Order: sequence, then C-alpha cells, then structure tokens
Amino acid sequence: MRAARLASIVLLSPFATVLLGAAPSPSPDLARWRAQAGRVTIARDDWGIAHVHGRSDADAVFGAIYAQAEDDFPRIEANYLTALGRTAEADGEAAIWQDLRQRMWIDPAELRRTYATAPRWLQTLCRAWADGLNYYLATHPDVRPRVLTRFEPWMALSFTEGSIGGDIEQVDLKEIAAFYREPQARIASTLPPDDEPRGSNGIAIGPRLSANGRPLLLINPHTSFFFRSELEMRSEEGLHAYGASTWGQFFLYQGFNERLGWMHTTSGADAVDEFAEDVQLRATGPVYRVGTAWRPVERRSITLHYRRPDGTLGRRDFDVWRTHHGPLVAKRGDRMIATALMHRPLQALQQSWLRTKARDQAAFLKVAALQANSSNNTVYADADGHTALLFPQFVPVRDVRFDYTKPVDGSDPRTDWRGITPLARLPQVRDPRGGWLYNTNDAPWRAAGADSPQRAAFPRYMDQFGPNPRGDHATALLAKTGPLDWRGLRDIAYSPRLPAFERLVPRLTAAWERSPAGPVRASLAEPVALLRGWDARWSADSTATTLANVWGAELWERAGAATNAPPEDDTRWDRMTRLPDAALLDTLTAAVARLRADWGDWRVPWGEVNRLQRNDGAIEQRFDDAKPSVPVPFASARWGSLASFGARPYPGTRRWYGTSGNSFVAIVEFGPRVRAWSVTVGGESGDPSSPHFMDQAERYAAGALKPVYFWPDELKGHVRRRYRPGD
Repeated sequence: MRAARLASIVLLSPFATVLLGAAPSPSPDLARWRAQAGRVTIARDDWGIAHVHGRSDADAVFGAIYAQAEDDFPRIEANYLTALGRTAEADGEAAIWQDLRQRMWIDPAELRRTYATAPRWLQTLCRAWADGLNYYLATHPDVRPRVLTRFEPWMALSFTEGSIGGDIEQVDLKEIAAFYREPQARIASTLPPDDEPRGSNGIAIGPRLSANGRPLLLINPHTSFFFRSELEMRSEEGLHAYGASTWGQFFLYQGFNERLGWMHTTSGADAVDEFAEDVQLRATGPVYRVGTAWRPVERRSITLHYRRPDGTLGRRDFDVWRTHHGPLVAKRGDRMIATALMHRPLQALQQSWLRTKARDQAAFLKVAALQANSSNNTVYADADGHTALLFPQFVPVRDVRFDYTKPVDGSDPRTDWRGITPLARLPQVRDPRGGWLYNTNDAPWRAAGADSPQRAAFPRYMDQFGPNPRGDHATALLAKTGPLDWRGLRDIAYSPRLPAFERLVPRLTAAWERSPAGPVRASLAEPVALLRGWDARWSADSTATTLANVWGAELWERAGAATNAPPEDDTRWDRMTRLPDAALLDTLTAAVARLRADWGDWRVPWGEVNRLQRNDGAIEQRFDDAKPSVPVPFASARWGSLASFGARPYPGTRRWYGTSGNSFVAIVEFGPRVRAWSVTVGGESGDPSSPHFMDQAERYAAGALKPVYFWPDELKGHVRRRYRPGD
C-alpha cells in the first residue's frame, strides 16, 4: 500500500502536491477528530463487515467513511481523483483529457460556493465525511495517498451518484482532445476494455405473491468487481440502514432501512443530449446563433496538472468554451457540439442521503421530488406492503418533433430543454395487481405484466435501450411463479436459464442440417449434437455451457464488428440473430478450434474455464492461470443470465476471468422486523493480507447468501472486533 508519514505531508493546493522537508506541527483539528471518534463505535462481524454506530448522523458518517478507508483507501482516493478531475496528477498526462472532461462540469470554486449555501445539516455531514478520512490518514502514517493528503467538506459534492459510470462518461475523450487542438493525443481510457453488458437486476414482490404476506426486494447490481463496501450505519437520530456504499461516499447507494428498501438499475431514459452549434469567430470573441440572435460563447480557463515520469508535476492550460446548452466538446463538419447533462450536485447529494432515512413510501417520494437522479430506475419495497418501479426523476422535457438520439440543431430554440418532466408524467409502477415488478435495465413497458406503463403514452426519449434477454428471462419466471419466500426469490435471481441460446441454438442446428455434406458438416456433427441436446442452462460441470459461451463470443464479435452500439442495444442482438447460415457454422468452427488450441479438447467443463480470481488490491487485476481461482457457474448477462458474470480470457490465460457482474447481492424481507441475506463478490477488504480479502468467494459462486446482522441481537455472537476510530 502507498505510504507517507503525516509529519512530512503538506496539504495539497487545489491543483498540485507540495512536499517540504520541514515537518509541520500536528493538525489543530486532531483534538476535534478524536472527540468525534469517541462518539463512534465500529463492530466488525465475522465477514469483516463494519457495523457503525454514532451518537448523531454525522458521527455515523465519520465512522462509516473511516471504516471504508480501513478496507480500501486506494479505491476511495481513485474515485475522488476521477470526480475532482485530478487523475493525471497520479497517472500521468494520458489522463489529462479525462480530467478536462470532468472539470468542464466539476469546478472546485463552484463546488465551494455551493457547499457554502447547503443546508446546515448537509454541511455537518460533509464535514464529518472529510474529518473521518483525514483522521484515518492522521492515525495511519504508513498510508501514502497518491495525491489527496487532505479532504475538504466541499469535495463530497463532486461525487454524489454512486452508479458505475456517470452521465459524463458518454462524452467522447478523443473528440475533446481533437477539439482542443490535440487530435493525436494519447488517451487513458476510463472504460473497461471489453463490451460486457453492465447494469443491474431489481425485483420487488408484493404481499399478494409473497408466501407469508411480507414484501421482498432483490438487490442485484451488476458493476465492476470490488466496487462497493457493504456496511451498516446507525445513529441515535433515527438512522439505521444497511447496504452497499460506493467507495468514498457516505450514503448507501443500494440498501434498506428498518422500513423500506431501494435498488437502482441503469435506465434507458435519455439524460444526455448533443446540440450542434453554429459558432462564428469575431474580433470581439466567439459567438453562437440562437434563432436570429447571436450570443457570446462563454469562456473559462482551466488549469490541470499531470505527473511526469520523473515524479514532478507538469501543467496544462485550457480555454474551455460553452453555450447555454453546455460545454463545447467536439467539432463535426461545420458545427461545434455542446453536450447537455444534469449538473445538480447539491440536490443529488441531498436525495442520496435523505432516502436512507425515509420511513414510508410518501417520504421516499418526497425525497424523489428533488429530481436529481438522471440515470437510475429505482425498484422499491416497504413494510407497509407497497412496491414500486420509479423512473429517473431528471428527464428533460423535449420537443418530440426532433430526434435526440442524434445531435439536434442548437441554433433552433425549439430544440432546447424545457424544464424537467413532472414526476406525475413519468412512467412508473405502483403496487401492481400481479404482485411482482422488475427491471433489468430494459424498457419499463413490461415491468409488471398487465400493470406495466404503456409505451404509446410516453415520448420516445423515455427509453433508448429497449428489451434485453434478461428481461425475457425475468418476465417468463415472474409471470408463472407461485407464492415466494426469500429462498424462492433467490432461486429466480440465480436461475440457470440462458434465453439467448434457446433462440440461437435452433438456428445453428437448422443451419447445420441445411449445410452440404462434406468435411465442415462432418467436423461439426458432434458439437452440434452436444448443443442440440443441451437444456440451455448454465452449470459448472457442463461442457455444452462452455461450447455455447465460446461460440457466442465469436458470434458477438462477428455481429458487432461494424457497430459502436451500446452492449445491450437490441440492434446488435438482432444483427446476431440474423447472421446467415455460413456465419453460424464458421463461428462454431472457430469456437471448436479455439477450445482445442487452449485445452486440447473442445469438451471442457464450464467451471474449468469460467473463474473468479483476485490476486492483489490493484483496481486493474493481472490474471494468472497458475494462481488460485474459484469456478463460477453463471454466465454473461449478454445471454440473459440473471446472475451475471462478465468473463473473458486475458493475455497469457486460457481461463476466462470475471471483472464485472453480480457484486453486492441481497434479498430483503419487510415486515414488523426486517430480515435480509447478502453476499459480496470476493470479500470486504482490499488488503490481500486480510482474512476478508476473498472469504466470500465460494459463497458468491454458489449464490449462498449469508444472513445479514441488521439488529443488535443478530450481531451478538458474531462480533470479531469492537473499537473506536483511531484505536
């Protein structure tokens, strides 16, 4: 772990690290931090999960972020380097364009001003957050931050939404570099190198369909692995919640409290638009046209720093332009492109915190009225028997005559956003009569069977994803299920069916039967027979599962070779299902050859191929077939597996290693006394020397959820350490 003694570190300026030889005196804040730590208790259970109790909500925040830092400070720092637009200070000049993109929206000076206007209760929480991190660094002199040696309360406003990739990541880095006069820039990509579908599953079961009349909620985010911390937060001011917090955030992104629970799934609602601007350069400066009028282009200077190979800091200065639509990020033809997206950090942080304390549906909906959630559907259930699917609350009103899937004419005032859609005009499901609702990042038009919203009643910009195979899978199971208890919901969450192959394999067998006699047909007879006799269910000991997945990977590449469509876009899926006979047979031939080359035989059990491995605490793992790994039976969400495991081979490996998919999984049962069961990929700690680095791996692979110790009597007997921060 990166280390530096507190005595040799001076607070970073907003843009640079300064190291001085003289040791400063101890922080004058230390006594205050120690006093707050004295009001906090952290109990680590037998899985290493932190159960944090504070006298006030702020004390609980202080303790929760301190516990997160104990488990994985490098991930906290990495998230805030991204959020603050300072990654290049750690990773070098190739990250400068990622930082510039972030700083086009995230202005530290603006965030400081916003923090100064925040409600006092929120300022108190932000101070507790910063104090908890700073106290951790003060009491752990062996931990050496790469850049951030001091956290300030306003910084919490830079990272208010805990999903895997914010709206801003839709803005292309190469276009930004070209627009700001560096077309050959080296780009440090912030996206995974593969196109595995990422999203989540959420299912709510109402009293009508529950075996004991108590509502159930499935929380099943699909994220990059080791992306969130599982923890409990409790205070004497009414806070008592449990769930998954994205590293560095003081709120629980997915979880539940004593009365209700929430699960976020990435939405297909249009929240980011491009406007093609008519810009002219004049002696007085650049101007852009709006109707018949010309307005001055707003200009702002941004200074970024980056780490040179010798460890010193370099500097880059940018003159960033923007219109009333947003920053100018590209030039296409004779037009400049402005990007519009949600930027409401104050409301977003309030909404993220306040929902953890809501006690009923009315209170939860009141929080949603802040309308600072742009990218997430919410699957909801509560102890009063209510279930709901809520759409993102930030959906701009648009003129439906224009196609916002492409850049619209920014000089035409009719294309402007016209405020935010009122909550009552958004698609939603409330207490469906069938007793179930779900979302798998697909359109909401079949979320609850007959009680689903009607697509024709809403503008087309309400969904850009359409259906996906996981939705096919979920609706088929939920429409036919009988009364469910938590185990029955768990069986649905880990159903081994792969609906995509139920469609693809019959097409393959028909293509083989139509093929002429000859060497190709003969060589594929056994592989086709294996797939024909397969039930399209994943299993660790199934050789057909392996063959299908390797063949499917070949199909996916063939279908996507000429498209940049999102991984779950149905256009690519439809293209794959329309491939001609020759392509179906050629890709199977390639899959058989690949398996033979890697394994010596094309009949290999899936569990030998599909593995979970965690070798160290690095954010980007280096995989090694010679090192221990765990077999995982479930497969990619691409094929409709509800339990998702996005795996592929890496340089030097024949095994496939997963890096995304099921991460934190929980099932919650609401009633007079809430109960829950959960599992986290790998383990709670990012430290390879910790017993909790990979202690949940076997449970994760088996879908064996562990009991959640939510109540003090449940935790009793399972505490392995009880302490105060700094002990």
